[in-house]
This record gives sequence, structure tokens and C-alpha cells, in this order.
Amino acid sequence: MGHFAIPASRSDGFAATFTLNGHEMIAVDTSSLIAYLAGDSGGDVIRLDRAMADRNLLLPPPVISEILSAPKLAPDVAERILALPRIEIVDGYWERAGKLRATVLAMRCKARFADALIAQACLDHGLLIIVRDRDFRHFAAAADLVILPR
Repeated sequence: MGHFAIPASRSDGFAATFTLNGHEMIAVDTSSLIAYLAGDSGGDVIRLDRAMADRNLLLPPPVISEILSAPKLAPDVAERILALPRIEIVDGYWERAGKLRATVLAMRCKARFADALIAQACLDHGLLIIVRDRDFRHFAAAADLVILPR
């Protein structure tokens, strides 16, 4: 794999935008990845296709788990998913994910557990995220999560 840039620190202690070989890295939510695999259309699918072609996609571990939990997942699709690079979990992740989810719930908004884990993994590494699921807007409102397509 190529050279990973060390993210610059932000005032809140989280990482700034994460780059690989000078390219901004992007994550994807499960809903957009499922749409892509199903051959659906949409701005998220176009961005995901571009990120895969540019090799600047990182999968959040909860997305991998959600995709692999599909009972009828074809073995070749599972193989393709497992071959993609993934986001590494860093110290304090679980605590930050819990606090992020609590913040969104305190806003009286929907905050699914897996979505909180995905959002926090992106925040920890300064990753943009491609989403189809509108619930991620609550995490963007609560933190500096940048959602694509904008």
C-alpha cells in the first residue's frame, strides 16, 4: 500500500483530512455500498464508483460487518469487500462513539448504533463519507462529519 499522510491535529483533538499519496480518502456507509453492489443509480453510487476507481476508499469496520452479515451474500462479493482497505480503530474510539451517539440522542434525533460507529471511525481519521442514509445528517450536525454527496 502507498504512503499514508499523518493527519494534522485539529483543536478538538481529532484528525484533519486523511490522505493517501496526496489523495483525500473517502469512506462509505452500508446503504450506499449496498446500492452500488445492486447496480442502483444516484449521486452516492457515482461518487463511490469514482472513489473505487481512484483507490481512495476506506471501509469502516461496521460497514464490513453489516455487509458480511447478509445471509444470501454471494461469496465473490464477500471476497471483493474483504479485499478493500479498511479504517483502523484507534484508542478511545468506543468512548468517543458512545459520546457522539449520546449527543445525537440528546438532540432528540435518530442515532442507530452502527451509524454512530461508522461516523466516529470517519471522524477519528478526518474522512469524508458517502451516504444514502439521511440519518447521518444528525451526526454531521453534532460533529464535523462531512457527508458526500453534498
